[in-house]
Amino acid sequence: PWIDATAPYLEGAGLGLAQVHELADAADARRMVDFWSDMGATSLKAYMHITRDELRASIEEGHKRGLKITGHLCSVTYREAAQLGIDNLEHGFFASTDFVADKKPDVCPGQGAGQAALAAVDPRGEAMTSLIKDLIQHHVALTSTLTVFETLTPGQPMPPGLDVLDPQLREQFEQRYASIAKNTRSQYATLFPKARLMEVEFFRAGGTLLVGTDPTGGGGVIAGYSNQRALELLVESGLTPLEAIKVGTLNGATFLGRADRVGSIAVDKQADLVVIDGDPSARIGDIRK
Repeated sequence: PWIDATAPYLEGAGLGLAQVHELADAADARRMVDFWSDMGATSLKAYMHITRDELRASIEEGHKRGLKITGHLCSVTYREAAQLGIDNLEHGFFASTDFVADKKPDVCPGQGAGQAALAAVDPRGEAMTSLIKDLIQHHVALTSTLTVFETLTPGQPMPPGLDVLDPQLREQFEQRYASIAKNTRSQYATLFPKARLMEVEFFRAGGTLLVGTDPTGGGGVIAGYSNQRALELLVESGLTPLEAIKVGTLNGATFLGRADRVGSIAVDKQADLVVIDGDPSARIGDIRK
């Protein structure tokens, strides 16, 4: 199999995890990009506490090396990252801090503050429409990871695949799921439906939407099963089954620069296929067969 290996996080000071290198400055960012590019990394990822100068240096150095850079941001807003030349943004709009009223430059106000501000935004209002337009004008893609946030939202169904878990892990998640279901004050009850609509608005405006999962979600995001669920969630959010399938196949291959070999069924491409007992172009749930 081919592995697209992202280098370790390009992260500024503030995360506090010993295994994550904290960049000292823009020059350090360039050195890190060069080192991991030489080691064979195929892409880069900026993280929550990176500064604008460090992100700019990472983008410039990465692009020199032919690498694309994505980001799970906080200290840098989506609009700022777009202007700096970032290629992709992770987690839909959930990680955006563009709408935090007292946002200070190069400072992460906390994901909770960013999401609280986002929950107050009209998905079809002028503020969001303007941000979407800016991202598209700067050719920034957006990766949907709804499977993570579904596990935080009251009223969402139990995620698929729990039967493959170790019984203790399954029990732990089921207890967490029951606790979330009882949380009548959960911010995600408002945020989740709004944020998924924002992703659809981005797609309908002509933005490049990608889809992924994430090994978080408190244990409920299970490899394979969550990939199928991700496409179901896109359809539930407003995409047609065929649109969701394209987002999950050809769009990803195109973004990675591999669409000439994989991502769709065509003469001379690799026979990289999944055979379905059903018709997911009409019923996306058939993708589980």
